[in-house]
Parts: sequence; C-alpha cells; structure tokens
Amino acid sequence: MTEKQPKWTEIEHLPEWDEEFYEVYTAKKHGKWVMLKTLRPEFRQSEAHKAMIEKEFDVRYNLAHPNIIMINDFEEVPGLGMCIITDDVYGDSLRKLIDKGQVDADIQQKIILRLVDAIAYIQANHIVHHPIRPETIIFTENIRNLKVIDVGFDQRENLTPADASDDIYSFGLVLREVLAATGDRNPRLNRVAERCTSPDPAKRYRDIPDLRMALAGDSNQRLYILIISFLAIMTIILGWLCIYHPSL
Repeated sequence: MTEKQPKWTEIEHLPEWDEEFYEVYTAKKHGKWVMLKTLRPEFRQSEAHKAMIEKEFDVRYNLAHPNIIMINDFEEVPGLGMCIITDDVYGDSLRKLIDKGQVDADIQQKIILRLVDAIAYIQANHIVHHPIRPETIIFTENIRNLKVIDVGFDQRENLTPADASDDIYSFGLVLREVLAATGDRNPRLNRVAERCTSPDPAKRYRDIPDLRMALAGDSNQRLYILIISFLAIMTIILGWLCIYHPSL
C-alpha cells in the first residue's frame, strides 16, 4: 500500500511580497504550485484581523481579470493558519526588475496597457485597495505576463472621486519609475506621468478613460482625423448625389 502524500508540501516564505498585515508564501497543494496569503504571526489571534482576511477573500473571490491574480480558496494550512489560496505567479516583481536593470520596452508597454486595464476593472467593481506599487506588480517568468497581486480589501456601492484620483496618482508613480528605468524621454509619456502625480488632484486626469486617451496620444489623434476625413468625404459624396441624381 502506497503511503499517502501530504496535502501541503514545499512551503516557502516570500518576504519581498509581504504586506503590512500579511505574509506571502509559495507552496504545493496536492502537488500543484499555489500561493498563500496569511496573517503575520502577531495578528493571527486577533479577531479583528481574522475578520479582515475573511472579508478580503469575500471581496476578491469573484474577481476575474487576466492581469489580476486569481483567488481559489480560503482554508487552514498547517503552521500558517487560515490562508487565501491563489494561483501561483512564478516571476519577478516590477521592483525587482527595476533593481536588476531588466525593465525593457515590452514591460513598459504592458504597464501602459495592461496595468491601466487592471485598474479600470478594479474601479468598475468598486474595489477599495492599497496603492498599487512596483512591489505588487508581478511579471511571470517566461512570457512576462503582468499580474497585480494586492487588489482589494473592501467593496463599496460606489467609489469616490478621491479613490479614482488616488489610483491615477499611483499609476503615475509607477509609470515615472518605469520611464526612468528604460531611459525613455518620450515627452508625451513623461507629461502623462507628471500630470498623474500632480499634488493637486484637480490637475490630474479625471478618470481612466481620460488617462487612456493621454497615453494613446498620437495614435488616437490620427484615428480621429481619419474618422473626420471619412465623414467629410461621405458628406461630399452624398451632396453630389443629391445634386446630380435627385431621384436617388
């Protein structure tokens, strides 16, 4: 009779991914790699903190976005207590990539496109979260897919304008670091980062669509010109038809 393998194996602490109240681990559950998020030891007996991690699980469980880490379960893990179980994200944080000088144009483009998509999704679901930082943005090892790992602890009926503005500010800080890391002096992108991080919230972009337009820049302007040109040509053609072929 073969000996039954333990459910949990190869549990390893990932201190660089820890959060204020939580520790993060990688482990195998029935032989499959997952990640574990659990309360720090000093908070594990606190009823308030236990309620906090339960609420975070409830808030995040139904989120489904390709650039947000997926939550699978909430269960007891020997030696760690109750843990939020997520998909494994094997890779490096943006902070580590910056520190190692490995941020390239591809990563910059994913920050501009995919991170903004993730923020838009979080806002659409009225999720309140800690500021998005390079430490909470992970790029997977092989294809460098972007994943945000700390995406919310509460859900409201509506987010306030201040919540939306804080997200834009956080994005601006990340973008500014990425531009510095790649050495990109693109005036438009640097202006976007500067406006996002304005100390005066009224001077920042008012929402994510406004930010997207600014990031798209010239490509959106060209599309707008093409649309206007097409409509102008169609108007001329219709006018010509009405004059020379009134029976049509």
